[in-house]
Amino acid sequence: MSGNRRTATRRAVGLLLATVLLGACSSGEGDEAASADSGAASTTAVASAPTCEQGATTDDIEVEAVAKPAYDRVITSFDDTKIRVHWFPAPGAADKPAPTVLMGPGWSLAGATQDSDIELFGALSIGSLNDDAYNVLTWDPRGFGKSGGVASVNDPKREGRDVQILLDWVAEQPEAELDATGDPRSGMIGASYGGGIQLTVASIDCRVDALVPNMAWHSLKTSLYPNKIVKEGWAGKLVSIGGDNLDPHITSAAKSGLNGGTLSDEDYQWFLDRGPGDQVSNIGVPTLLLAGTVDTLFALQESVANYESLSAAGTPVHLMWYCGGHGVCLTSDGNTDRVTEATTAWLARYLKDDTSVDLGSPVEVVDQNDQHWLGDDYPTADQPGSGTVTGNSDGSTLKLTADSQSGPLPDGAGKGLLGGLVTTITPYPVAADQAVEAKVTAKGDVLVVGAPKLTMTYSGTTPGEASTHVFAQLVDPETNTVVGNQITPVPVTLDGEEHTAEVDLEIIAQHMLAKSSLTLQVVASTGAYAKPELGGEIDVSSLNVSLPTTTELTEA
Repeated sequence: MSGNRRTATRRAVGLLLATVLLGACSSGEGDEAASADSGAASTTAVASAPTCEQGATTDDIEVEAVAKPAYDRVITSFDDTKIRVHWFPAPGAADKPAPTVLMGPGWSLAGATQDSDIELFGALSIGSLNDDAYNVLTWDPRGFGKSGGVASVNDPKREGRDVQILLDWVAEQPEAELDATGDPRSGMIGASYGGGIQLTVASIDCRVDALVPNMAWHSLKTSLYPNKIVKEGWAGKLVSIGGDNLDPHITSAAKSGLNGGTLSDEDYQWFLDRGPGDQVSNIGVPTLLLAGTVDTLFALQESVANYESLSAAGTPVHLMWYCGGHGVCLTSDGNTDRVTEATTAWLARYLKDDTSVDLGSPVEVVDQNDQHWLGDDYPTADQPGSGTVTGNSDGSTLKLTADSQSGPLPDGAGKGLLGGLVTTITPYPVAADQAVEAKVTAKGDVLVVGAPKLTMTYSGTTPGEASTHVFAQLVDPETNTVVGNQITPVPVTLDGEEHTAEVDLEIIAQHMLAKSSLTLQVVASTGAYAKPELGGEIDVSSLNVSLPTTTELTEA
């Protein structure tokens, strides 16, 4: 294959992967020209706007017009990096200024500029937002599209600062409604990378008035490096579609996944610094958190951690789950109509001060059958109505061989756009003789929501490093699927001595009827994570699992 053909093929595949894997909200108004950048913006404020005395972060914005397409501008950021933006004012906004929605794209993508027939994960389009009287600003994040610089995974000091400059620019547009000088009435939407940037920006800038992050993370430690092993399946895909303008720590970390699965101290700290982590507690912006129950990149724990941080800070926050995300729905069709409706209502309430809209329940989750469950708070073990379903076994011996591997999905098992693309990194039940198992049987009708707890007493040996990992998953025998497509690394020490491992598994939502069961499987490896050095065996003398249940959520 020639170099040109190889490059073109890589770019085409990368665009396809980024679009369907990473929640890019492709949308827009096509080639309609935006209005000129002249005139003073309106200073009409909405009565319920949060107090923010920050104002613009710079008084001197360097802007270059682009001849074609006319909606494009090039804005020079704080460090002279050129950021390509796409501006779509609402019809009539020149006469009656409107709130502005900033729509961030998925990893590796340029900002949206065209309406799409496929609105992924319940995303709104530029056209629908314009029709609802919102201006829309999209942009190419640094390192991607036609922007300069190097991608740094939503670093608050780089990508976060870029968006602050964009807010400064929006505040100068005649179509933009303002809360105060330098402070545009603005909200943010977007999925994955476009969800994460919202939390980054709102943690450092109070001018954003509403957030709807979809498929966002809380910590890159817990999402990409849980229990100190690289999520190599996703790391490889992210780097392969990311292009050439990536911070070296990104590629270094991906290589670590192929060489033992551990990160260097320097790479580890670099990802920790990209948070948002504890900085979420600084956010005072009303936030609708959206998350997919089968998301294998940013699992449900990420949304729960963000919800708990915002709730503890007194920030208005709702949490909504749906079947989708960075994964494939194997037990339902993954209807996202509620996501679209909730996003529309959230923006109307907090950008237009429309108190007539129905925001729904503060917490809405879906089970494996896409049944919705509603509540006033995320259920925890210390709340009324909490309980457990438990299972245990005396264990057995697991030989650490390549046969004991969770996944890939069998041919034809995946549904929807992501089916063929995440096949190799989606967990799947293994044969009973290739796992250590414990069965959990429900005594009545129960809703499991939360992180199951595994306790395993074991001893074992390995020809490799004594400190290694096995992996735990819950299997639904009725559907022959791994619950939520979730598998959790379990650190073990195979030095011949007896040890006990206690690990919280990934959060799940599963409706169990009386006498229905789930099976905990402990296996040697999975395509989702870096592969430990195989060989040797682990003798499990006892295996216990406890599943959290709640009665505080009721069927919709």
